[in-house]
Amino acid sequence: MLFVTKRFLPIVLAAFIFIVSINPGCTKLDTTTLGSDLIPAVDNVNTFADTFDIKTAQGIFDDSFKIFRNENNVLGLINNDPVFGSTDARVFLQLKPGFYPYYFGNAGDTLIGVDSVVLGLSYKGVWGDTTELQNLEVYEITDQFFGDSVFQYKDIRYQPAIGSLVGSATLDLRTVSGKKIIANGKDSVTSQVRIKLSEAFKNALFGQDSLPISPTGNNAFRNDSLFRKAYKGLAVKSSSGNALMYINLTDAATRLEVHFRKKNAGKTDTTYNRFTLNTADLGTNLPSASSNFIRRNYSAQVTNNVTTLNPTALYLQTGPGTYANLTIDSLTGLSNRIVHRASIYIEQDPVDLMTDSIFSAPPYMYLDLIDTGATKWKPVYFDLSPNTVYDPDNRTGFPYFPGDGTVDHNYFGGFAKTRFNALGQKVVYYDINLTRHVQQIATKRTPNYRMRLYPAFRMYYPQYPGAAEIPYDNPVAFGRIKVKSGFHPDQRGKMQMVIIWSKI
Repeated sequence: MLFVTKRFLPIVLAAFIFIVSINPGCTKLDTTTLGSDLIPAVDNVNTFADTFDIKTAQGIFDDSFKIFRNENNVLGLINNDPVFGSTDARVFLQLKPGFYPYYFGNAGDTLIGVDSVVLGLSYKGVWGDTTELQNLEVYEITDQFFGDSVFQYKDIRYQPAIGSLVGSATLDLRTVSGKKIIANGKDSVTSQVRIKLSEAFKNALFGQDSLPISPTGNNAFRNDSLFRKAYKGLAVKSSSGNALMYINLTDAATRLEVHFRKKNAGKTDTTYNRFTLNTADLGTNLPSASSNFIRRNYSAQVTNNVTTLNPTALYLQTGPGTYANLTIDSLTGLSNRIVHRASIYIEQDPVDLMTDSIFSAPPYMYLDLIDTGATKWKPVYFDLSPNTVYDPDNRTGFPYFPGDGTVDHNYFGGFAKTRFNALGQKVVYYDINLTRHVQQIATKRTPNYRMRLYPAFRMYYPQYPGAAEIPYDNPVAFGRIKVKSGFHPDQRGKMQMVIIWSKI
């Protein structure tokens, strides 16, 4: 306990000195109500409320982040979103034996024949229209660099070369999570996409059995190097559909099943062996390669909005997606005051009930700042996590982002909520709390930075030493929403900042 106390005290003192150093002119802050729900009533005598207009502009990201093998990958096709356009998501993976030399069955087995080869994908959820059938296709990967580049993570724009079609399946996404009986009733799986592969692929794979071990011929099961040369991997894509599935590559349900018949001690049995995504480097068995390709093709509504002056609506989509630039001129020269609450209000601009229910809104919004005179962005000051000291200017030795890499949504907000608008429509809205940031502008005369609003999947600030991608709380490609901009004619529902404050 003494050791913990000795280490904890300098941290507390350093944090206190840092907070005091950045707030010397703010001597009358009401810290019991700052940014919380304990906000004094507006009486226009002691406490006031101002509403500031926000200038808004549309942007589209040129995203190039990576989806790692231990994350949920996205697979499927959206071809009928009347507002945002289409999305094509493909999965590339290399499923391998767990040992070498590899053989089917056990020692003493006599192999009679192979029945089928099935690709299984661990299903973790879906976003989009589940009533439309999804048609999946499986191809062999022919790209020699895919299987031999297992230590190189590819970004979402990468696609390896593929060869012939080796399997297909039509899915009803409403039933994928159900239980399925396999192996002639001897086993079962739940939440698994199953795609039977072709007879040609089955025969070629089974013909590589390495018992007896042969120094010549097509024996790809002799070692990992030979296997990777013979089987680069499989590509899975959708030829039709209107939804995105979430697939976990490292889950046990993601596997290549080889179902075969064997005889041992005169008894015939049906069983299966499985190849999985190898995640460990065992020296003689390298990790499996994998990548996730995602491409957006935006509708004219979205692309034209980028060049539209003072658009009345903004289109926000989770990465790879879109964003909005925000400018609040009234914050420049803001007089010194006690800021009890400063928040940005964002409200959905409904398309129609059916479309908005099928293509639901992102769970979370994120907001950051553009550096003065630069084209680089940085985290917002203070409000991401008020109980954590961090320094977006990277001058004090504190991290540029909250140290645990998370945002305190109970304080910062940014999560989707619902209300009924003036027309009686149920809409999604977001509140983003910028109280401490605005207090800093009023007290310290810090710059009034432009802002960027988007439903983040990941954030990345390359200007910081050792910068890495920071995960946010939205699943990749999950959620899109049309919102009212700062130029929308609805004076109550348009994007705006509300400040509740008192005189010093």
